[in-house]
Amino acid sequence: MTAERPMIFDFRAAQASRERARRLAGDRFLDQAALEGLCDRLAAVTRHFDRGLWIGETLPSAMRPFARDWRVADFDNREVLNINGGPFDLAVSLYSLQAINDLPGALIQIRRALKPDGLFLAALFGGETLRELRESFTVAESEISGGISPRVSPFADVRDMGALLQRGGFALPVADVERLQVRYRGFGALVRDLRAHGQGNALAARRRHFLSRRVLNALVAYYSTHHASDGKLNATFETLYLTGWTPHQSQQQPLKPGSAKTRLSDALGTVERKI
Repeated sequence: MTAERPMIFDFRAAQASRERARRLAGDRFLDQAALEGLCDRLAAVTRHFDRGLWIGETLPSAMRPFARDWRVADFDNREVLNINGGPFDLAVSLYSLQAINDLPGALIQIRRALKPDGLFLAALFGGETLRELRESFTVAESEISGGISPRVSPFADVRDMGALLQRGGFALPVADVERLQVRYRGFGALVRDLRAHGQGNALAARRRHFLSRRVLNALVAYYSTHHASDGKLNATFETLYLTGWTPHQSQQQPLKPGSAKTRLSDALGTVERKI
């Protein structure tokens, strides 16, 4: 990561959130749903992978059948991917890139760890995630404090991720999205779930003191009024799935401009008119 790149995330805070999640050992249903999504996409690939790289913490048992041999690696506080072995022909990430400041640089490191025609597959939280909470924070802090502070991490937009994969050097990039609506009995239940998933506030510019009681009350009141139904709070979670391949000559290549042998108007059965 270059020194000029702005620090959005605090590595120590993100690590502390993950460690707290391990201690809580709660129901990490978002992780499980995204893992199933990753497995479904891998199952649709008609090839066998020999060496797999799991980017993150412990390799889930559901992922083991997709490669003969697995290695586990993660990014350190310098955002360097510490790899033991390689190259690999498969790399998978389950939310482990969520608090990376230099995401294009991280993708380049992953691509370099893969063999030609290797597959990269990742799950990230998308831009609609916790939109209700972000809106409620904005309204409550503006009303009580006269301004807003960083409270919820920024999330990627699916429309940008294909270009980001290409920037990282991947071919045949695909980004698709799945949304999950969760209903909570109260605000405390939402907070407990976020902590259980290791999704605490890891923003570098976050305020270091606790949320005031007045802001919290205003937040809950707004949330309950604008984002609730049948007495329960609604929360949106959006997962982006990224797929990319390291370039190889065997892959399908785009045609050169002007190489088409048939006019589009002929294929569509229309008359071409010059303007």
